[in-house]
Parts: sequence; C-alpha cells; structure tokens
Amino acid sequence: MPHSRPRHPLADRRVAGWPRAALWLWLVAAALLWRPVHAQAPSPAAGQAAPVMVLQLQGAVGPATTEYLQRGLAEADTRRAAAVVLRIDTPGGLASSMRDIVRAIIASPVPVIGFVAPGGAQAASAGTYILYACHIAAMAPGTNLGAATPVQMGGRDGERAPGDKAEKGPAGGDDAGARDQAPPAAASGADAHERKAVNDAAAFIRSLAELRGRNAQWAEAAVREAASLPAREALRQNVIDIVADDIPDLLRQAHGRDVAVNASTIGLATRGAPLAEVQPDWRTRLLAVITDPSIAYILLLLGVYGILFEMMNPGSVLPGAVGAVALVTALFALNMLPVSYAGLGLVLLGIALMAAEAFTPTLGLLGAAGLAIFAFGSLFLYDGQTSDFGLPLPLVIAASVASALLLFLIFAVALRAQRRRVAADGATQPGRPVEVLSWHGHRGLVRAGGETWQARAATPLAAGQRAIIESRQGLVLAVRAEAPTKETSSWP
Repeated sequence: MPHSRPRHPLADRRVAGWPRAALWLWLVAAALLWRPVHAQAPSPAAGQAAPVMVLQLQGAVGPATTEYLQRGLAEADTRRAAAVVLRIDTPGGLASSMRDIVRAIIASPVPVIGFVAPGGAQAASAGTYILYACHIAAMAPGTNLGAATPVQMGGRDGERAPGDKAEKGPAGGDDAGARDQAPPAAASGADAHERKAVNDAAAFIRSLAELRGRNAQWAEAAVREAASLPAREALRQNVIDIVADDIPDLLRQAHGRDVAVNASTIGLATRGAPLAEVQPDWRTRLLAVITDPSIAYILLLLGVYGILFEMMNPGSVLPGAVGAVALVTALFALNMLPVSYAGLGLVLLGIALMAAEAFTPTLGLLGAAGLAIFAFGSLFLYDGQTSDFGLPLPLVIAASVASALLLFLIFAVALRAQRRRVAADGATQPGRPVEVLSWHGHRGLVRAGGETWQARAATPLAAGQRAIIESRQGLVLAVRAEAPTKETSSWP
C-alpha cells in the first residue's frame, strides 16, 4: 500500500486562506456595486388621495445623499405621489453631488417642496442651491440659508465646497453686471481658479432663481458675498415661497398652488394628503459610512498596514485578507471624496519610509522622517476648508501615535534579531533530517530546528518530503532526498 506523505499545516493554510480572501473581496465588491431592484409600488386606488413622499437631507451632501434622493424621487414617480417634501438640514458638501441632486429635482415629474426644518436647521452652501432648485421653497421659523461661496476642491475639477473667499463687486454694489465688470485690481487677491469657480457658481444659482421665479440678485450675493438670511427675511425678499411651522402646515399652505413641472403646469393637491417617508436602504447606509472622510482614512491605514504585516510575516493570511478588503473599500470611498492627491501621496510615502525602517534599520532616522511626512500628509488628505470634508486633528494625532508605536515595535524586533546569535547550529549539521516546506526546481524552503531555511538540492523535492542535510553555506543548506525505508516503500 503506497505511503501517503503528510502535508505541512502551514501549506494548507496558504492554499486555503487566499481563496477565502478572494471570496471576501468579491462579496465586498458585490455589496458596493449591486443595486437592488425594487418591486413596483401600488398606485393609489380610485378615490384615494395621492400620498406625499417625505425625504430627508441631513448632514453633508455626498454620494450617499445623491443615491438616496434619486431613489426616493423615482419611487415617488412610481407611486404617483402628489408631491415630495424634501426636509433639508445641511452645512454643505460636494458640488458634484449637489449638481446631481439639482438635476434629479429639475427632471422629476413629481413636484418637490424643499423645506428647511426643524427650527435650528440650515440650508448652507450646497443646500442653498438645492433649495433654489425645488419647485417650492419653504423654511421653518428659526432656520437660515445662504453662505454659498464655493471652494475649489483638490483632485477633481468642478467639485467645490463652501468656505473660501468671495469675489466681491466694486463698492459692495448689488448689480450682477457691475460685479462681473469689476476692474482687475478688485480681483487681485483671487487666482484664476477661484474666479472661475465663483463665476460658474453664481451663474448656476442665478439660472435656478430665474427658473423658479425667485430673487436672483440675492442668490448671486449668497455666492459672491456669502450672504445669509433667516426664514422671515427670506420670505420678504422672495427667496422662498412659504414659512411653515411643520409639514402639515406646509402642505396646507402649498395646496392649490400651480408649479411648473418640466413642460407642464401642475396644481398641488396636498391638503390632508397621507405622508409616506422613504428610509435609506442598507446600501445607502453602507455608502454613507464608508464615504465618511474619517472612516475612509482609517480603512486606508488598516489596509496598508495589514498588507505590510502580511508581507513581513508570509502565511499569516488573516492580516493580508483583512488589509486587502479594507484597502479596496478605502479606494472605492476615496474615489468619491475630494481627495488631495498630494496629501495622499505624502501619507503613502510616510508609511513607506516607516516600513523601510524595518528592513534597513537607520537608528530611527527613516522612521522619524516617515512619521512626520505621514502626519503632514494626513492633515492635507482632503483639500477642503470646511469641517464636512476634513480630518479632525485628534484622529490625525491618534493615527500618528499608533504609527509611532508600530514603528518602535518593528525597530525593537529588528534590533533584537540583529543582536541574537544563531541558536540552530546543531540542527543544521550534516546528516540532520529536515522537512521540505515548499520547493521549485532545485531550490526551496525547509524547516530545520524550528526555523525556516533556504535550501538547494541536486534533484527536485516536494513539499512535505523529508530530506537530509549535506552541508551549509552561509544561510543556504545543501540537502538530498531521504532514502526510503521499508516502512515507507510501496509494494512491489
């Protein structure tokens, strides 16, 4: 009966571990890319009032917000809703996402009522554009809108957020044409990109104001001068249409108004209409989590350090698998965020220098330089001057301290390995048996005295096979296949 050669458990882990890691990668990619197909919702029965769909726009405007609102507007069309109430409370966000939302609202066959609520809410920056795009604009008492001056975001053309300096007209004049014809000295403090961004944003919000018949002059001032208004003053200046205490009050005041929807005019029938709130699905919630700037940053570090640990400890499998999944997810999220590629490059360069310290110890010089570059790059990873898309300083400090501790651990292990004397001399004497871990051609790895050694042989060997040491040259063992015994030989 032929002898079955035992397999080393490490080899089994290597063979079985990476298919599992690949499976996890496929599952994450499917979760991020799969879009659920919703069954068609029933239309209102005869004699039953059409519902009013309620959507929420809370927090920073980003890719997850865009997907949720587009899905909600599509569902409202499917259910033949009387109107959509979009509750707004946002400090701003990405201009690319804002423009996608504006396009969806303008193209919606269902009237959209923008409602800045509850009291204390705001429609700042990107929220101002979205409110201007709605068929009816409303605010609750104690709310405000405006401050829509754009900031050019790094890494992509056209993605902007609030907070940069405004381009003002001569003598603070309100006429749009006078501001556009300001002398060069008035714009001497702004570069060409800033002027281009401000002019583009002003023209965009002015077009929305003209589309909905609202105050275009103030809309442009919100862009060029970062103007802001409370609810009552916004109503007085024809910036909004309604001031309402809550949604029932809003629907009562909106009832009977005629709004232009695409190429037709629709009369709103909203008094007493049933409300149906659209909640974000699991995919939108997942997208909102991973596109949070802090979460994306943590995933990036987890992915890079996991892969580095796997490279330094081959066969661990778990760190490499987790790191690969985290890195793929982080890259997916960073692709949707206003990333400064210079900052991202500095972060990766800092990590590379800290990793190089483990392989070429320089008494901490490379590690210290890498740590400084890593912290500096983290501060500029997101090229935005708003709190929405910036890393909090405590997170950067915590990540830098964790990286410093990891650097110290790696340096200590490398220094101890350099000072340690070889303890396996007896196990590598000629005539000692070894176990083949992996082999290719005439070279491979063997286990001798509990340590892994490089080896070479005149004849090819196989993983799991036993061999005999013939000699040692430095860190390479010369081995030969162990002669078969009667117990291990096959039947004639």
